[in-house]
Amino acid sequence: MPAITADDITVLPRIADPDPTVARQRGVRSVTTAPHGLEGEGFPVRRAFAGVDLADLDPFVHLDQMGEVEYAPGEPKGTPWHPHRGFETVTYMLDGIFEHHDSNGGGGVITNGDTQWMTAGAGILHIEKPPETLVVSGGLFHGFQLWVNLPRTQKWAAPRYQDLRAKEVALVSSSDGGALVRVIAGDVAGHAGPGSTYTPMTLVHATLSPGARLALPWRADYNALAYVLAGQGTAGVERRPVRTGQLVVFGPGNTLTVDAGQVQESRSPTVDVLFLGGRPIREPVAWMGPFVMNTREEVLQAFADYQAGRLGTIPAIAAGPGVHNTPATVVESRREVDGQAG
Repeated sequence: MPAITADDITVLPRIADPDPTVARQRGVRSVTTAPHGLEGEGFPVRRAFAGVDLADLDPFVHLDQMGEVEYAPGEPKGTPWHPHRGFETVTYMLDGIFEHHDSNGGGGVITNGDTQWMTAGAGILHIEKPPETLVVSGGLFHGFQLWVNLPRTQKWAAPRYQDLRAKEVALVSSSDGGALVRVIAGDVAGHAGPGSTYTPMTLVHATLSPGARLALPWRADYNALAYVLAGQGTAGVERRPVRTGQLVVFGPGNTLTVDAGQVQESRSPTVDVLFLGGRPIREPVAWMGPFVMNTREEVLQAFADYQAGRLGTIPAIAAGPGVHNTPATVVESRREVDGQAG
């Protein structure tokens, strides 16, 4: 898992142990196991939020763990051109390479610890795919995509794109030096990540050595989730057992605790956990396929605007031979209007 790391974790700034006089440990509200599925043109995913009430996820609506999969030559897959409106997509790559292009001319390549942050806002078309070199050679592919809802007042913001490189992430360690903490967005103990967000939130990727404990200060007005990317351990003051592919929903408080098991499988020598939380929006959510709005009427309007080409058109240079810059072409190729999308 070659996300950004440190040659010597002991020289990094350390997160102090919580002050017991003010720390309020968050208990574990639920632990769910992510089911497997397929996304886009057929790449495997784990649906991390499946079975969890949207009220517990707010301001988030969707999280896919993409892979981990070792592709043979010719097997790597992505998504076709598709629209979005009303939220932000956050794509974080751990292994492999992903290309992104959108109808505003934005895009780039992300790999090994990079993050692509796209604000769909009022509407945009985009495509995510492996580069041709990876299709030819095959290789490891592993990452995740998070959907962050936007409040009603910001759903019509102009689309924007952030390309965050792994080296920009804030690196800190746990108080005992046993855990590496990467702050991608938000603030942890005064250490801020590079992601610029409309919805106030925190996004952290931590790697714990066997037997290590990580206690993170967490804003009391944010919700708190932890998704185990690899390994096994416990979560919360109750030390609830957790393992790869499970999502922890924490209750109220201002401190999160995760402990790595003393013994790990050879395939996962460390415990990797994605922590995320944000200020709940507490607005109605109307979600269908690639659109996350407040009302059914707004969703239907988004589909109408998309069909009419008002969400953008595929750039001619990106369309390629035999593909025309019409929304109908995208509709025919799109298979995500079942409520889950990439």
